[in-house]
Amino acid sequence: MIETLAPATMRQAPSAQATRIPLQVQQADEEHAGLWDAFVETHPEGTLFHGWAWRRAVAQVFGHQPFYLLARRNEQVVGVLPLFLVRSIVVGRLLVSVPYAVYGGALVAGDEAAAALLQALRELAEQQRVRQVDLRSVRPLWPELPTVADRYVVFQKPLPESEDQVLSGLPRKARAAARNARHKYGLTVEFGDHNLGRVWRLYARSLRRLGSPNYPRTFFERLVHGTPGSHLVSLVRYGNQPAAGLVSFIHADTLMPYFAGCDERLEGYSPNNYLYLTAMEWGVRVGLRCFDFGRSRRNNRGSFDFKRHQGFAPRPLGYQVLLRSGRRAVNLTPDSARLRWAIRTWRHLPLLVTRPLGAWLTKSIPG
Repeated sequence: MIETLAPATMRQAPSAQATRIPLQVQQADEEHAGLWDAFVETHPEGTLFHGWAWRRAVAQVFGHQPFYLLARRNEQVVGVLPLFLVRSIVVGRLLVSVPYAVYGGALVAGDEAAAALLQALRELAEQQRVRQVDLRSVRPLWPELPTVADRYVVFQKPLPESEDQVLSGLPRKARAAARNARHKYGLTVEFGDHNLGRVWRLYARSLRRLGSPNYPRTFFERLVHGTPGSHLVSLVRYGNQPAAGLVSFIHADTLMPYFAGCDERLEGYSPNNYLYLTAMEWGVRVGLRCFDFGRSRRNNRGSFDFKRHQGFAPRPLGYQVLLRSGRRAVNLTPDSARLRWAIRTWRHLPLLVTRPLGAWLTKSIPG
């Protein structure tokens, strides 16, 4: 157990401090899963990625060691910080909150918990001799840490009140593409976990085309198994041919499409437009209120522009980095010079190579 008090500037006056129960930070394990998830589910900035299901899937599939820091005063949870130790063959040892995720970082109830978790994080980074700590926070929590400025944005907007308003609410070109997919080209959509394998194969195909390694199929399976009633597997077909697929997750009142893939040979029939249209319609049908289109890099014009053209406005993400003394920040995004040659090569490899090799490589490239 790591026990820590808030810095002196944030402590109570001596007369009150004598009877004040100290705030403790400890590493959470399986016995704390329910306590942890209860805090995440009620915190306004809690996400799927902060929850215990994500921890289990990442640990089981990739083998990264979890360090889930839990801040408590007596039995009351006042903060959580999910972390994984990633031993990367590309850049060395990292702590990441959270790998393969859009969101992460600490969730706190008050400044004292934030200060205590930062102190514990600094100690952990030194103990584990990591090169840096990546914090994928929605907003910068700690002013003393640098922010990854202007790299990532997120796209979110409210869902309408009725299904027919989803199509009519799209911008003109996106609306025409989705309407043609449905009425002119006869695309159909099917929902159900039984299509997960087909969706993964479409996803792996798309990642190969983009020059990026794919996650292993077991990661899809563990996440779907770990989120009963809180996910949606969608498969779009052109005739009998799988054209596009999507795995989305539900947290609170929000639907987030996360893993997606498309057969580029059928792109002329606008399967992606139809894929997201039908996911949004499904969300409205089951009473969800928000559609979270996830993150994009600003310089990834394909993803960035597609989401913007669906009527979503970008909002900057407040990712932060903690660097150990004397260390330089690392960049594992595709615009990194060390990865450009690999991206060009990857696009020309056969799927029989990229599927298993991508599953192995992503252990060192935590998304």
